[in-house]
Amino acid sequence: MIAASAAQAQALVRNSAHFQWYVIPLLLMVLYAYGEQAAAKRWNVVLAGIAFWLMDWINEIWNGLLFHFSGFAPAWGTPGSSAYVMLIGLNIEICFMFAMMGLFAARTLPADRHLRILGVNNRWLLAGANSVLCVFVELWLNSIGALTWEWRGWNAGAPYLVWLVGYVPFFVVAYWVHDMPQRSRQIGVVAGLAGLVGAALLLFAGVLKWI
Repeated sequence: MIAASAAQAQALVRNSAHFQWYVIPLLLMVLYAYGEQAAAKRWNVVLAGIAFWLMDWINEIWNGLLFHFSGFAPAWGTPGSSAYVMLIGLNIEICFMFAMMGLFAARTLPADRHLRILGVNNRWLLAGANSVLCVFVELWLNSIGALTWEWRGWNAGAPYLVWLVGYVPFFVVAYWVHDMPQRSRQIGVVAGLAGLVGAALLLFAGVLKWI
């Protein structure tokens, strides 16, 4: 049986009737932020930010597939007000947020990738700590009903998977791309992620209509 929150979120998916004009300035803010990094030739930051954003799309795709195959609920849903809901757990506001968060994640990295903080490599420490902060935000969003969790093991009482699956890989991949010594390799990884996301969306959303 489908969960009530999932049914509510599903009804919003790609429904343009809820469009709001604030989407346009939000888009311009994202483009401006990336443009600033590109103008400064911080291509490692730009590519890391895009990698972070694409990792969220991967999560959102399997989340939609979970709902399709279970017939119950996604791991997380967005049944609340939004200017546009693209997938059952992804609205336009979240999409822009992750695009900006990727830039923040890369821009705040220490220059020395080998620097240790409290005995831990700074990349791993920041990935873990930033993911904890993100989970706290999700806990708050869940408490006000903006983000719904219906599955046992993925909820406020046991947020470990939210941390481990929902965020740590985003930061790890973004930092990994950021630190790659060869630009061609950075571009190759980002292009590979983009190709995977694009193909999955074309198949599961466009052709099969599963998500």
